[in-house]
Amino acid sequence: MTMLGINHARRPEPVAMGDVVLSVRDVVVAFDDNRVLDGINLDIRAGEVLALVGPNGAGKSTLINTITADVEVLSGEVTLDGYPTHAWTNRELAMRRAVLLQQIDIAFSFTVSEVVDMGRAPWQGTPQAKADELITAGALERTDTQRFAERQYPSLSGGERARAALARVLAQTSSVMLLDEPTAAMDIKHQEHVLELVRSYAATGCAVVVIVHNLDLAAAYADRIALLSDGRIVADGPPAEVLTAERVSEVYDYPVHILNDPRTGAPIVVPARQVRTPSERSRA
Repeated sequence: MTMLGINHARRPEPVAMGDVVLSVRDVVVAFDDNRVLDGINLDIRAGEVLALVGPNGAGKSTLINTITADVEVLSGEVTLDGYPTHAWTNRELAMRRAVLLQQIDIAFSFTVSEVVDMGRAPWQGTPQAKADELITAGALERTDTQRFAERQYPSLSGGERARAALARVLAQTSSVMLLDEPTAAMDIKHQEHVLELVRSYAATGCAVVVIVHNLDLAAAYADRIALLSDGRIVADGPPAEVLTAERVSEVYDYPVHILNDPRTGAPIVVPARQVRTPSERSRA
């Protein structure tokens, strides 16, 4: 496909809630002789939050990188809006999906406001660009980063950088959002706030795929959970169906109990810890 001019990029078409906007079919990825993804099938729908969970090394980040075409597949295909990802230009891809990876490196001393404004780049020269300033300001406010909008990005703490990077992704206003551990460096308040943002973003008709290590967060905010183990999806469905004590204990190789949140009914995963006597606790 030839590169299209700035005013000729194919813009996203509206989709209905529940429509499949991104599809992974029979994907196999191998590094040397090691298969890290083995026969992955996944549909991602508009208006849905899909959480990818699983132990370290299960293949979660590789799956995100496969969707973004940063990892070469041995076999299988990823389609976005009904077409293989290679059928879109980079600009057209950026209009359709926004990506937040684990490692967020900014080489130059941009301000937070400038970093967030980078999310508007795909829309330059389009009618949507008229709202750039308003969208950037809204993204800063929603991520609680407007307080340090004029600070240099490298001067921020890990959690503050993560929120600023999320603001950039929000400002992109793409119909698919891919987030790799967006809450990893955050305190409990901002973990909850980020997942609330993710939920509200999906409620507008967008699709969100988020890698979450905290199973309770995934259960509380995701519509669906895909549980990965050894490069395969071992369960895919509503949180209460996927997060059973038997399945989680087996996949994570550690015994757990499943409780229900008294207010929401969402599953809460509790490790089966050894009970210590008062004398043992006092010695510790």
